[in-house]
Amino acid sequence: MSARILVVDDVPANVKLLEARLSAEYFDVMTASNGTEALAICARAECDIILLDVMMPDMDGFEVCRRLKTDPATHHIPVVMVTALDSPADRNRGLEAGADDFLTKPVSDVVLIARVRSLTRLKMMTDELRMRAITSLEIGMQAPERSAVADTGKGGRILLVDDRESSYERLATILAAEHTIDVEPNPTEALFHAAEGNYDLLIVSLDLNNFDGLRLCSQARSLERTRHVPILAIAEAENSTRLLRGLEIGVNDYLLRPIDKTELLARVRTQIRRRRYTDHLRDNVQNSIEMAITDALTGLHNRRYMESHLATLAEQASTRGKPLALMILDIDYFKSINDNYGHDAGDDVLREFAVRVRKSIRGIDLACRYGGEEFVIVMPETDLHVAGMVAERLRRSIAGEPFAVHKGTKRIEVTISIGLTTLEQKGEAVADVLKRADTALYRAKHDGRNRVVSQAA
Repeated sequence: MSARILVVDDVPANVKLLEARLSAEYFDVMTASNGTEALAICARAECDIILLDVMMPDMDGFEVCRRLKTDPATHHIPVVMVTALDSPADRNRGLEAGADDFLTKPVSDVVLIARVRSLTRLKMMTDELRMRAITSLEIGMQAPERSAVADTGKGGRILLVDDRESSYERLATILAAEHTIDVEPNPTEALFHAAEGNYDLLIVSLDLNNFDGLRLCSQARSLERTRHVPILAIAEAENSTRLLRGLEIGVNDYLLRPIDKTELLARVRTQIRRRRYTDHLRDNVQNSIEMAITDALTGLHNRRYMESHLATLAEQASTRGKPLALMILDIDYFKSINDNYGHDAGDDVLREFAVRVRKSIRGIDLACRYGGEEFVIVMPETDLHVAGMVAERLRRSIAGEPFAVHKGTKRIEVTISIGLTTLEQKGEAVADVLKRADTALYRAKHDGRNRVVSQAA
């Protein structure tokens, strides 16, 4: 797993030592001797993880970290402070500045590499989501960076898995000041609880009685509903080996007992902020996908999606020897609606029309806006007779009740014409089916509109 690691330290010997350790594990190492240089490298997006010293002459590490984490362009880059400072106050100050971890020199190679690998996985996942979300920006959706920078990391929903009453009572009391806490003292029920609870963070004790806490963490990572929920592990100091194993299987962060209140709150806030940011990225990606295949006005699928999906449905119908019905619908005299009542009224009609279409077809049917006032409905495993009944029901639904426009102040009569056909010849081109349905639609309009015309293959 290769990543670009930026080592920031004003002492050349420290830089060379870290560079040698990381290069031996096949990481690409970059170096900076001061905070200003480090900020410039990060601004150019040239690194994946930062190992940051605290005591530097021009700008200390706390300030460098604070600037990185308050800049929308760099806030997502993991920062690990590696310093000789070892007091709880210094560690908490670093975590409050936004550092993902705070390691005190001398740091063992095993601990350092395990942490870097863990954060590398996190960074690569975030980068992939960021790359996919670029499309959402191009279609006008809001980027999550600024809200992520402003997020306090408070108000999260946390599941605490701990079977020692004295321990979970203390932890729950501390966390309740900033978050909503559920305690699960029964580890055998914890995974089910986690999957059903929509949590922002799981806190798991690795010192459970008669239960392997690491196995619970591994199961949470393998379950779809909890795969992306961050995990904070808690263990005794002598269990450092198990903690390192936890990082390998997907634990995001850890704490050693006795637990410092300030450090606990800081690490929890960091994980919740990250969770919200990646969730926002995933939502943007999903929304951009939906917008690419959905008509914005009606909420039905668009022509692009219909053309690609229709080919798949036709192939399946041919392979399985099943019928496939297709109808093209056109709103009668739609231009006159726009001319007489305005384009806002026309939009009202299109929206309501889409609602009535959805109510008249099955869940497996595909309804699309073909363009303007034309729509296509594809009905798998449906013959011409059944499709004709559906089409007639839909025609009556449109004609039977006036459409409300201008916020309900006016109601207008609307009718539709429908051309209907089926795919029955194995291997028939989709374009031929559409053309046949279009010809049937033309006949329906020529014969007086507000009617269904079928044309067999």
